[in-house]
Amino acid sequence: MLLDIVHVQPGPLYTLELEFENGEKRRFNMAPYMDQKPWVRLKPVPMFQLAHIENGTVAWPGNIDIDPETLYEKSEPCQS
Repeated sequence: MLLDIVHVQPGPLYTLELEFENGEKRRFNMAPYMDQKPWVRLKPVPMFQLAHIENGTVAWPGNIDIDPETLYEKSEPCQS
């Protein structure tokens, strides 16, 4: 099931706080991806902090994005 992301908040240590269209809130750790192309370009923290929603997923300037299915499947539910 493909769910769009409706809100993203970049956090410390390359984490993303995500809210999906079904209301579910999850945390995704981008740290393991940061040495891979194209995400290596996001290693400067100010660049990573420019995360925004584009076409239902998380994107950054320079045509960098990440698959929403990956974000959902490899993230963890946020504790209330």
